[in-house]
Amino acid sequence: MTRAATGTPTGRTVQRRKATGPGTPGTRSAVMLLLLTALLVLSATAGLAIGSVHVPPGQVWGIVTHALGADWQQPDWSRARDTIVVDVRAPRVLLGAVTGAGLAVIGTALQALVRNPLAEPYLLGVSSGASLGAVSVIVFGASLFGPVSLSVAAFLGALGALLLVYATARTGGRITSSRLVLSGVAVAAVLTAVLDLLLLTTGRGNEARAVLAWTLGGLGGVSWGTLWLPSTALVFGLGVLMAQARNLNLLLAGEEAATTMGLDVARFRARLFVLLSLVTGVLVAAAGPIGFVGLMMPHIVRLFVGGDHRRVLPTAALGGAVFLIWADIAARTVAAPMEIPVGVLTALCGGPFFLWLMRRDARRGTDRGGA
Repeated sequence: MTRAATGTPTGRTVQRRKATGPGTPGTRSAVMLLLLTALLVLSATAGLAIGSVHVPPGQVWGIVTHALGADWQQPDWSRARDTIVVDVRAPRVLLGAVTGAGLAVIGTALQALVRNPLAEPYLLGVSSGASLGAVSVIVFGASLFGPVSLSVAAFLGALGALLLVYATARTGGRITSSRLVLSGVAVAAVLTAVLDLLLLTTGRGNEARAVLAWTLGGLGGVSWGTLWLPSTALVFGLGVLMAQARNLNLLLAGEEAATTMGLDVARFRARLFVLLSLVTGVLVAAAGPIGFVGLMMPHIVRLFVGGDHRRVLPTAALGGAVFLIWADIAARTVAAPMEIPVGVLTALCGGPFFLWLMRRDARRGTDRGGA
């Protein structure tokens, strides 16, 4: 009697069970996606309900569905609450979700492209470059590209900063964590100094104060008419990165291994640098430079779903969206009626995480090379 006939699993059966068991990364990824999707819905509800005027959650969804054209609930709310939820809080919550998801996805891709766990748009000076580009348009009143001039300038600034940091940090074909971070800090410091100089020398004082507040990162002042661009950038960027997930996985094994597998590393990296700079520029133009989301989310989700970018990218996007929605809720309520810039709160969370990550990598001896 064979082993299969007696009910004893064969080696192939055991392998199949291991591949589809409850503890596999694929299963954990599916569970995480479901949990984060549910948490995103709850977070969005909280973002719409919590504020100086509290709106009950049931009434929140009644207002939202009524605004979408569904009449399953008879309106029993005031016109003021309808305006607060639909015109004030809903665009803000959506921008928070889009920005958080975008920054998390950008951080995930950057860490793979430069093979460095500390890579993140804010730390590498990319956000500073985007900020300088956007502020230059505001100060000088340039409108060459019409309504998207701010985003185009932010994209060019982000791309220039990223290329400068990468070129500065890469020596002898290698990049170490310390060299990358130091290059990013130096470039960010120079760009920030130029930005401050622009603000100090501009003759429009009220505008300078508004721009200075914007440089701290925030989701206030958004409207439905300005949401289409960051939303489009997120969908496009995430779609491209998901299609390139296999190549991102190859880069983690090293440039030589990736080249052996048929990947043109230089061309691939250049194309993705342009893509990531584009998405970063659009997000910074919409919400200001918000740091550390792209650093924290990739590391957190890898603990649950592994390192495959086909799982990490969508999971990090959902995690970043949830995180930034709650950061914005805290920014609106912690010191009410004063509003704290959401970038300040993300820095308070991300700073300690960054220090912990550096200490962990130092203990593991990972500061030995990168891209």
